[in-house]
Amino acid sequence: MTTDNTTHFGFKQVDEKDKVNLVRGVFDSVASQYDVMNDLMSLGIHRIWKRVAVQLSNVREGEQVLDLAGGTGDLTTLFSKRVGKNGKIVLADINSEMLGTGRDRLIDRGLTDVTYAQVNAECLPFEDNSFDCVCIAFGLRNVTDKDAALRSMYRVLKPGGRVIVLEFSHPTDKITEKVYDFYSFKLLPKIGKLIAKDEESYRYLAESIRMHPKQDKLKEMMQEAGLERCEYFNMSQGIVAVHRGYKF
Repeated sequence: MTTDNTTHFGFKQVDEKDKVNLVRGVFDSVASQYDVMNDLMSLGIHRIWKRVAVQLSNVREGEQVLDLAGGTGDLTTLFSKRVGKNGKIVLADINSEMLGTGRDRLIDRGLTDVTYAQVNAECLPFEDNSFDCVCIAFGLRNVTDKDAALRSMYRVLKPGGRVIVLEFSHPTDKITEKVYDFYSFKLLPKIGKLIAKDEESYRYLAESIRMHPKQDKLKEMMQEAGLERCEYFNMSQGIVAVHRGYKF
C-alpha cells in the first residue's frame, strides 16, 4: 500500500476506499463459475493444496475454526471432518455472492451446522481469543490493508492458536516463472472469457498474484502482526505457499 492513499488493484493504482468495491465486482462476476475455474486454473491441483493447508493447521476435535474468504466452502468441508460435532466452524467472506454460493454448496454436502458471517478481514467482528485456527485461503492478496488483516487475525486467535495463509505466491526458479507468466497472462484470461464470459476478472486475478508479497516478506508481515514461529511451505515450485504462525 502506498503513502498517498492509493493501492493496487491488479497492476492499476486506485484509491484505497475504492478497492473493496472493485474486488467485490470481480467475485460477484465469477462466483457461479468459481469451482469450475479453479479446476481449470490449477488443473485440479488446488484440491491438493487445500488438503495440505488443512493438514498443516493441526486442527483437532472440538476446536473453533474461522475460515476467512471461505468462498465455496472447500476448506470448511475439510475442517468439518477434523473438528467433529463438538467443534465449530465460521465460514466468513466479504462478498455476499461468494458466501451465498458457499452456503448452498455446504448444505448440498450435508453440512448444516456451519455459522456464516459477512466480514471484512481488516476488522473482524469477533471477540479476542475466539478461535483455535484462523485460515485464509486465496483471499489475502485481495485485502487492501494486509497488515491490518493479519493483526485482526492475531487478535481473535486463542493463545496456542494458528494462523494459516494459503495463497498464490512466487515461483522459486526462472523456468517455472516464465511458464507461469505465459499461462497467467496469455492463456488464463482467454479461459476466463470462454468459460465464465469474463476476461477482465481473470486478468485481474493474474495481476493480483504478482502484486502479492513474496514468501519471505509475508513471513515478516506475520511476525510484525505478533505471530511467532512463522514459517512457510512452498508447493508446485512456489506457485502456491502455505504460511503458518502461532500465538503464544
